[in-house]
Amino acid sequence: MPHPYAAIPEFAERYSTSGLMRMPPCDDIPLTPRVRRLIDTPAFQRLKQVSQLGLVRMVYPGAGHSRFEHSLGTYRTALQFLERLSGDDRFTAAVSSRQAELFLLAALLHDVGHWPYCHPLEDIAAEGVVVHEQLARQAITTGPLAEALADDWQVDPAEVADLIAGSTTSTGDEIVASMLSGPIDVDKIDYLARDSRHCGVPYGQNFDQSRLVASLCLNEAGNRIAVTDKGKTAAELMVFARYVMFSEVYWHHAVRSSTAMLQRAVFDVTDRLDWAYLFASSDAQFAEHLRQHTTNIPASALVESLFGTQRSLFKRLAQYSYLDSPELHTKLARQPYAWLVERSSQLAECLTKQLGIDVAPHEVLIDAPPTKLEVQFNVDVCYTKRDAYRPLGEVSPVVRTLAREQFDNYVKQVRVFVAPRVAQAARGVDIDRLLDEVTS
Repeated sequence: MPHPYAAIPEFAERYSTSGLMRMPPCDDIPLTPRVRRLIDTPAFQRLKQVSQLGLVRMVYPGAGHSRFEHSLGTYRTALQFLERLSGDDRFTAAVSSRQAELFLLAALLHDVGHWPYCHPLEDIAAEGVVVHEQLARQAITTGPLAEALADDWQVDPAEVADLIAGSTTSTGDEIVASMLSGPIDVDKIDYLARDSRHCGVPYGQNFDQSRLVASLCLNEAGNRIAVTDKGKTAAELMVFARYVMFSEVYWHHAVRSSTAMLQRAVFDVTDRLDWAYLFASSDAQFAEHLRQHTTNIPASALVESLFGTQRSLFKRLAQYSYLDSPELHTKLARQPYAWLVERSSQLAECLTKQLGIDVAPHEVLIDAPPTKLEVQFNVDVCYTKRDAYRPLGEVSPVVRTLAREQFDNYVKQVRVFVAPRVAQAARGVDIDRLLDEVTS
């Protein structure tokens, strides 16, 4: 009996030694002619000039890898997922060869709509900003990408865009959507290890990726992926890897300082910017455009500190975790960005009165978890000998808290950043009291 996915060239040639693209550390990405045509399009090639981690490189200088590299790594992981699950009768009964092809395409193209620093700028909901998922749909359904999909794959480009957006109309769609975006998905498995490697930290590399992939199965309902009990430890380690990467890398205080500075600069000049140009820009083009449009206004100091010749990040005046300061954290977390700007300006006025120096509104920044929440880690474990399924959070003390409580509360702190000159003058100020005043 022929293999259910044998007609998919990418699956059939996954072990081919020809047409390989090599990436660090020793990843071989098998490329069929029709995949190579997709990655050679202008929309995909642009991702070489868009960094995967943006301002994280302000703290971790090795973090210069691109969305291009991550997209190829995600595609490679998708092939591994498909290989493992193609041996599962329930999976092959639900996921057709066509849906498997769409899954590979969605994995490869999932980031094609990304533009420089888009995640933190989407968080502030500035006027003119279009979310990257919409831009991905536009890139996939028009131009050379759409032509390649229609010519070589005989698929409607909108189907690929729909899958990336999470639209589902069948059980097979639900399954592949969970493989693209869920507790254990091809995106997270690649970025955790790749980001960790480039940052020079061990946190995201210390989960057993091969064991995790080898344990993939379907949940009891048969509509999402799960793991067998043999993969339980690997899944636990992935949960912890994600927790530590957020705590130590993505939400490192200096990374968040630079992020808060960029957000405020863009917020102050959003009506001056050419967003259509920025959506299609490289990191360097984005920085230059922002510098040109903040000349001789307060935001220029923020932009030059980030993209100029000398780095000068704002200093951390205070920080509040959900565990240590639940009241202040709750008051400020997940508030609209415009509201945070108003509170920051009021806090600047309070500091002006208390310190006896002029503190400008843009010299005080409140950085808080955004309104959008991270995906919760909630995956089932299949105990094969008993044919029983249990949520990982119920059978793992390591995962229990992060699976049942809001992940963001434990990894994303509220911080107050101020300009360096203000930080020196504000030592000893009762910032808790001032924050309480401006948020009451």
